[in-house]
Amino acid sequence: MKKRKLGMTSLDVPVLSFGASSLGSVFRDIDRDEGIRTVHAAVDAGMNYIDVSPYYGLTKAETVLGEAIRSLPRSSYMLSTKAGRYGENEFDFSRKRILDSVQESLSRLHTDYLDILFLHDIEFVEPEIIIEEAFPTLLELKEKGIIRYAGICGLPLPLFEQMLPQVQADAIISYCHYALNDTSLLSLLPLLDAKGVGLVNASPLSMGLLSTRGTPAWHPAGERVKELCLKAARFCEEQGSDIAKLAVQFSTANERIPTTLVSSASQRNIVNNASWIEEPMDHQLLEEVLRMLAPLNNETWSSGLAMYNTSLNSTSNASKEEKQ
Repeated sequence: MKKRKLGMTSLDVPVLSFGASSLGSVFRDIDRDEGIRTVHAAVDAGMNYIDVSPYYGLTKAETVLGEAIRSLPRSSYMLSTKAGRYGENEFDFSRKRILDSVQESLSRLHTDYLDILFLHDIEFVEPEIIIEEAFPTLLELKEKGIIRYAGICGLPLPLFEQMLPQVQADAIISYCHYALNDTSLLSLLPLLDAKGVGLVNASPLSMGLLSTRGTPAWHPAGERVKELCLKAARFCEEQGSDIAKLAVQFSTANERIPTTLVSSASQRNIVNNASWIEEPMDHQLLEEVLRMLAPLNNETWSSGLAMYNTSLNSTSNASKEEKQ
């Protein structure tokens, strides 16, 4: 699989990577063996950068992933996890909790180091907590060799605009902002390039918006967004195609987006996703879908503190967060 450099790090990441949230049964119940087979299929397909979090499935995703990768050579995959978020409304970015969390994750993942550690959904706490305590803790872990690189993640793009000038992040995870219905992430690229920050793009299907199944009831997007995305998905189906295929191809085609995370606990789905990016994109279909979704104008939803959500087209409250 094609690889791209992740910012100023030494990591060459595949253009399509594996988001392990699905291993925590956040979309549907899965068993351990099914999860292990899916991870092995992803790595075999070249998706050898894997991202997880103790939040996904309340540690289940890390536990299942750890069982899957313990039989693989550590040099055969790159691994990131997160700290700071542990439940729907449970956040703790204190130094002690981060240090404890990392040791717990290392134990579950059967490894002695992490390639990247991200602070998870930092828009929910005051920025001083991140700047003065949480991120310095990551730098301490980096200095000790427990983590190779340090990063932050969250939903609102203004979050990164405000935080990146104040912390020495090696990478970020941004989700739902580079997909068929929302390409606002492009506005952040000049800042990332100037800072040498690596970009991990997540959720090319916008947390299930781009699907003929209809959006999950918990999804925080507005009704107009849901309706237009469903219309676009059904249009692709009528053309004998799958909007998921188009979405994955679209997100991975941009050379300035190093890698895109997709999550599934289905071995077949992962193999399909990996094969799709080797196939030519239907540009005529892409143009029609982008035209249908253009009225959305990158419409998003709120997440976290109001200070990061002042310029939204939509002010709907995010009651559920990304299950990357």
